[in-house]
Amino acid sequence: MIGSLFGAGGEYVPIVIGIIVIIFVLILFTYIIPVRLWIAAIASGVRVSIFSLIGMRLRRVPPNQIVLPKIKAKKAGIDVGTDTLEAHFLAGGHVDHVVNALIAAAKANIDLGFQRAAAIDLAGRDVLKAVQMSVLPKVISTPEVAAVAKDGIEVKAIARVTVRANIERLVGGATEETILARVGEGIVTTIGSAISHKAVLENPDSISKTVLGKGLDAGTAFEILSIDIADVNIGKNIGAELQTDQAEADKKIAQAKAEEHRAHAVAVEQEMRAKVVEAEAQVPLAIAEAFRKGNLGIMDYYRLKNIDADTNMRGSIADKASEKEHGKGGDRPYST
Repeated sequence: MIGSLFGAGGEYVPIVIGIIVIIFVLILFTYIIPVRLWIAAIASGVRVSIFSLIGMRLRRVPPNQIVLPKIKAKKAGIDVGTDTLEAHFLAGGHVDHVVNALIAAAKANIDLGFQRAAAIDLAGRDVLKAVQMSVLPKVISTPEVAAVAKDGIEVKAIARVTVRANIERLVGGATEETILARVGEGIVTTIGSAISHKAVLENPDSISKTVLGKGLDAGTAFEILSIDIADVNIGKNIGAELQTDQAEADKKIAQAKAEEHRAHAVAVEQEMRAKVVEAEAQVPLAIAEAFRKGNLGIMDYYRLKNIDADTNMRGSIADKASEKEHGKGGDRPYST
């Protein structure tokens, strides 16, 4: 069967091999040289040589990511070299984004060259978004900022900041977080310098005017167009809380001092009682000494004991009378 297909002598074998080789060469040629892309470039008036396309393939640069943005730029009246676009791609940039940004800037009469747009793109910023924000300002909201006026009342405010991208300061300029931090600091300073929280509530625009006049967009990639106070609320009475805490602290200090004085008085009382007990212990010794020296007789001693018993009886009667009258026991007088 194979012999009948290629002929008895195999005279068709070279023809078939030649056709296969031609097909392979055509496939390899169309892969290395994007003919359709080359024809589209010529039809658009963009001059791209075959050798440039082959060089892109060898340098592993997708030709469509270079030629198509170049065609787009040419149609918009922007002339950018092929080598320039390829160099930006090899540097890790987004060629299509840069070209779109150049077209948008040209339509908006914004002075933006390819070198600056490429630098912004390589810096990690979205150059197209920056151009769009330069044309259409963006509104960013601060978180709720709390500050205390001079009368001790806490005031909470939320501001909306309208910013526009500054193309000249996009490279090296601070981001939106810096704008929000500076605006929040300005709000705290303005509220803190207010004499009363009522003044802030009556004129919330005074906050925006004061903050806007501080030039908070210096060194940032944006230009602040306006600062509007969206919401103002009253928080805690910080002054009253501080006074309450101070009064509580003074109370504890006074209680500690009173406890110290009481402990001192108890110690003095116990010391005096100890001296009384010590003095009482000397009485029997004195009586014995009086007996030995003959200064005290037995009848004198018994008279002293009767007086002491009479005194104790009178004290007991007085205690019982006090209990009946007041419902509680009174203190018994000291007896020897």
